[in-house]
Amino acid sequence: MKYMILLYGSQQDYDVLSGRATDRPAMSAEQIAAMHKHMETFHQALAESGELVDARGLSEPVHARRVQVRDGAPVVTDGPYPETQEVLAGYTIVECASFDRATEIAAGLVDPDAPGGYVDVRPVLDGVEDLAG
Repeated sequence: MKYMILLYGSQQDYDVLSGRATDRPAMSAEQIAAMHKHMETFHQALAESGELVDARGLSEPVHARRVQVRDGAPVVTDGPYPETQEVLAGYTIVECASFDRATEIAAGLVDPDAPGGYVDVRPVLDGVEDLAG
C-alpha cells in the first residue's frame, strides 16, 4: 500500500534554512549541506529498497496562493497567511508492506533537533471505494 508522509514547517524554518536569522540562528552553509545530504541518503536508501515512490520539498509560504470560492467566484489570496503558523513543507510517498513500516520510515524524517517537530503519515486511497471502508 502507498502512504504519504507529510512534512511541516513554518516561514521561520524556511528563513533559517536560507541563512536568515530569526529568533533562531541562521543555519550555516555546512549545516544546510549536512541536512541535504541526510535527506539525499535517506531517500536513496528508500529507492534502493523499492519503497520510494516520490519525494519533494515545497517552496516557502510567501510563494503560495490560497484559492477559495465565495458567492460563486474564485477569491485568490497570496501567502504567507498570518493565521497559519505551520505549512506543508514537503512530502514523501512510499509503497511498503504496512502502516507500521510507513511509520518507521516517517520517524527518520522527523528532525531530532526541532522541538515539537512532527510528520503525519496517511494511507493513499486507490479510489472512491476506499472511502467506504
